[in-house]
Amino acid sequence: MNKNYLNLLLIPTLLATGAVYAQKKNKPDPLKAEVVQSIDSRFEDLTDLSDKIWSFEEIAFQEIQSAAALSDYAESLGFKVTRGVAEIPTAFVAEYGSGSPIIGILGEFDALPGLSQNTVPTKSPLHDGAPGHGCGHNLFGVASLGAAATIKDLIEEGKIKGTVRFYGTPAEEKFFGKLWMIRAGLFEDVDVMMDWHPAAETKAAVQKGLALVDFQVEFYGQAAHASADPWNGRSASDALELYTNGINYYREHIKPTVRIHYHIQDAGQVVNVVPDYSRIWVRVRDSSREGLMPVYERVQEMAEGAAILANVDYKVSLISGIHEVLVNRTGSAALQKNLETLGAISYTEEEQVFAKKIQESTGKPQIGLVSKIEPMEETEEHSMGGSTDVGDVSYVVPTIRLSATTAPNGTPWHSWAVVASGGMSIGHKGMAYAAKALSMTMVDLFQNEELVTNVKAEFKEKKGDYVYKGIIPDGPPPINSNLQ
Repeated sequence: MNKNYLNLLLIPTLLATGAVYAQKKNKPDPLKAEVVQSIDSRFEDLTDLSDKIWSFEEIAFQEIQSAAALSDYAESLGFKVTRGVAEIPTAFVAEYGSGSPIIGILGEFDALPGLSQNTVPTKSPLHDGAPGHGCGHNLFGVASLGAAATIKDLIEEGKIKGTVRFYGTPAEEKFFGKLWMIRAGLFEDVDVMMDWHPAAETKAAVQKGLALVDFQVEFYGQAAHASADPWNGRSASDALELYTNGINYYREHIKPTVRIHYHIQDAGQVVNVVPDYSRIWVRVRDSSREGLMPVYERVQEMAEGAAILANVDYKVSLISGIHEVLVNRTGSAALQKNLETLGAISYTEEEQVFAKKIQESTGKPQIGLVSKIEPMEETEEHSMGGSTDVGDVSYVVPTIRLSATTAPNGTPWHSWAVVASGGMSIGHKGMAYAAKALSMTMVDLFQNEELVTNVKAEFKEKKGDYVYKGIIPDGPPPINSNLQ
């Protein structure tokens, strides 16, 4: 097949989902052209699947319908599916092929509480108080499974050799389900892992994000009538207030890379009772686990101090914690080339109007969707932003990561605006684009043994003598935790 014919063949289908296949000086890889066409041929099915998960609105460890939809689809395509792995009912692995290399790809599908939203560019809950996909995970798992499916087809047809493995990973937003999947040994034999995340821009993801630890503090006092005999009470609520005051005074004396958040879950039930119980969920972050741990130790000590001041008992319980991402620039460079080959996503005038209305509704500059592929960034020593349990995977297996546009520039993440975009064509186009870029990079990994070797060499060098240990308590995953 000659170059000009191949490009003419690809352009109509690529435009259908918003991607532009850029002209290249080198002859296009026919297998990459094939996986791009495969995603286009599956676009309707993938969109339907994404919209189903969007409508299920299921939060951490409760993604029963979402996990079933993804795993059933994988099984229908011929994958061997193992459900309920790592003692998590909604975690699963879908695999096809045999032998090396083993290339994995991650998929998430949990929603966030309280973010239900219609597919309109102003705040309008679909179901009042219900969850919504404010991080675009309805797109995440589907695009990754779509990419895995294109590779499965190539293996089945004998065009490449090896194993492709899709990981259905629940509870990324709250409990970090991948930690228990790592503990179960599910990633140990993988050569290279692929990952992506919905975003407001399209690029190779080469920033580390933040390490974090989640824990819960409970205070136990003595109840009493708040007016008749308050001297007989020992207030757990007082301890909680003293504790939060301590955290807030501490903020002046921590490094700029540190973040501390808390959510008061229980501070008493009525005003005329000295409360005998209170509970707070605390999260500490820093740009590295090394910087995180001293802050974590200090805020635990503050809980003891607050308990002493209020004359109550206390308990600190670890929920979980995650590492920053161990960036693999060798793999990212291969991904970057495929982004440049695909070109930027194109948008309709209607989509740009929708994007600008979201920006207007959220108080952001009304610039619409900025569609371009930037050069690969330098990896910052102290990159900021969010956190992900993909960081822990990246300390177990070398991981290549992508960000793909699924919402307008400036959109507040973890908000109704991301939910709205993820349930309509802007999100669907980003999903398809991600599947294509991931598929093309997986083709590189299956075809180029030297690339896999170099990706693994960088991983080994950067990890050094660090021995990975997950920050999770003993025992099963917190499927029915009171943090829900």
